[in-house]
Amino acid sequence: MNKLPTIDLVECARALAPLIAREADEIERTRRLTPAVTSALIENGLYRALLPRSLGGAEAPLEMFMQMQEEIAKADASTAWCLGQCSVCAMTAAYLDPDAANEIFNVAPGILAWGAIAHEVHVVPGGYKANARWDFASGSRQASWLGAHVRIVESDGTPRRKADGSPEIRTILFPATSATMYDVWDVIGLKGTGTDSYSVHNLFIPEQFAALRDDPSALRENGPLYKLTTNMVFSMGFAATALGVARATLDAAIELARGKTPQGLKAMRDNNAVQGLIGRTEASLRAARAYLYATAAEVWRDLVRGDPVTEAHRVALRLAATWTIHQSASVVDAAYHMAGATAVFAANPFERRFRDMHAIAQQIQARDTHYEDAGKAILSAKLNVPPTTR
Repeated sequence: MNKLPTIDLVECARALAPLIAREADEIERTRRLTPAVTSALIENGLYRALLPRSLGGAEAPLEMFMQMQEEIAKADASTAWCLGQCSVCAMTAAYLDPDAANEIFNVAPGILAWGAIAHEVHVVPGGYKANARWDFASGSRQASWLGAHVRIVESDGTPRRKADGSPEIRTILFPATSATMYDVWDVIGLKGTGTDSYSVHNLFIPEQFAALRDDPSALRENGPLYKLTTNMVFSMGFAATALGVARATLDAAIELARGKTPQGLKAMRDNNAVQGLIGRTEASLRAARAYLYATAAEVWRDLVRGDPVTEAHRVALRLAATWTIHQSASVVDAAYHMAGATAVFAANPFERRFRDMHAIAQQIQARDTHYEDAGKAILSAKLNVPPTTR
């Protein structure tokens, strides 16, 4: 493994926050990251946060990645969402032939994005043939490569199955120039993510660009990061993004309360109801953050000492991420309502974050069904106590 110097991704994120905040209006207006923001993220190595060190990436610990996301989200949620999406996509390099990984991630700009799992590809000599359209590709407008998660159909028309009988899912990767893009992202929040759709027609995918992502049998890297699945890292990164949005919104409400005197009422800073609300909301946010990071730290500790990732780890991460997103949304709601009529004006730092937070809470990482899955696993006699309750 290359012994590259460790990049302080969190300090880089903090340093870039003023630029991102200045560009946020343009990101919102154009519904994609601006060239200035994209260039800054690339030049400072933030897109390479989770790329293996063997390929020149940072291979950052889980907590550092989460803190990076949190800092960027304080400046702009859409930027953080795109960065988190594309950073996790880069984990696919750990399952690729090194030459293929180099071609994708070490040729500028070296950014990969993908959308939802859907459709199938057909086996042909040397690879696969793809004809399909996919949705929800956050960060695709900055990407040089696109991916898609697809079922494999053999040349005789039968589905390829794994040893356990389930369908084989591969992540096919192809240059963004091979795809047709569809500008469909007209939404209420996270407008700047450019989470568009894309399609390919009769596209040949060479075998080396069809990864068995998250399959331990195909893993080429030994670091603790790659014991985690991409879905696990997605959940923690997006939960940290939610924390960043909540922190920025509550800070704006606190700053407003220090100086605002509503018509006919006493100054907000002297209002007992406002004081109590800020105290309770601050406690809720700190508790959610502490829970999320404690869970990440305990799972990471187990992985670093050589333990395999377990069902208990999966449940702990999923539960913490889902709860944190929901708590963050509650914090944003409280701060928004605390601000009163001030919050409805686009010039003030409330309404966009309110919309962004509720777009985050609509995503797959915040589904209420995660609580049911966690409860079912916890009640199973086969599951050990989750790490954070030992």
